[in-house]
Amino acid sequence: MFTLNNGLKMPSLGLGVLFAKNNGEVENAVVSALNNGYRKIDTASGYGNEEGVGKGILESGIDRSDIFLATKVWNTEQGYDKTLKSFDESLKRLQTEYVDLYLVHWPVKRKYKDTYKALERLYTDGKTKTIGVCNFSIPQLEDLMEHSNVMPAINQVEMHPHLSQNELLEFSKSHNIQLEAWRPIMMGEVLKIPELVDIGKSHSKSAVQITLRWLVQRGVAAIPKSVNPKRIAENYNIYDFELSPEQMQIIESLNQNRRLGEDLSHIE
Repeated sequence: MFTLNNGLKMPSLGLGVLFAKNNGEVENAVVSALNNGYRKIDTASGYGNEEGVGKGILESGIDRSDIFLATKVWNTEQGYDKTLKSFDESLKRLQTEYVDLYLVHWPVKRKYKDTYKALERLYTDGKTKTIGVCNFSIPQLEDLMEHSNVMPAINQVEMHPHLSQNELLEFSKSHNIQLEAWRPIMMGEVLKIPELVDIGKSHSKSAVQITLRWLVQRGVAAIPKSVNPKRIAENYNIYDFELSPEQMQIIESLNQNRRLGEDLSHIE
């Protein structure tokens, strides 16, 4: 668990569901994750699968109050009034009365500050337990903090062994903003990185498990995506070992500042 800047506790590992489809696939993934100990599910309006996530949570039989549920406002829904409307539609699809975390999905130019003001309203009204952003650079965070009343609790960004984001991590820790990694296992690419494979052998773990453990040990939450029950279970099995300082340093040395997704750090 990580404690956010408003005191709310959030699981260090969650299930990501990007590209998982309604009508069975995402529902089964959510049920599988919750049955294997996960208590955080991360979705988004832009994923088009909030309805399936909501069904999966209900099908799991796990009490809603025991689940940390996160969703995001999509780019075309940003702006103050549109964000409030989008949030209500997300709640209906998820079949819930609240979410635990609501995020600005991307920093849309000339809109993200108004969008965040809507998030502040939702937070004040108790419709979301905490709020945050995704894919914000340090200048964008500084700009947002200057024009907002509630410090973002989360910044969800691309982070993995080839993109360690050290400067952003240091900044975030100094301002008590929790970083969370999307695409943490590089869509499976980490399985082909020899250093991670070798470290994994010393712990009888996979390169994927080593990567997720590295993130958690450096104080970063992660939301690996999978719809495969075996991999979902394996991804969560990272709490029975610890990486040595030397192993952590080896993984740090893999950084290439290489992105697999978009970089919108220039948006104002």
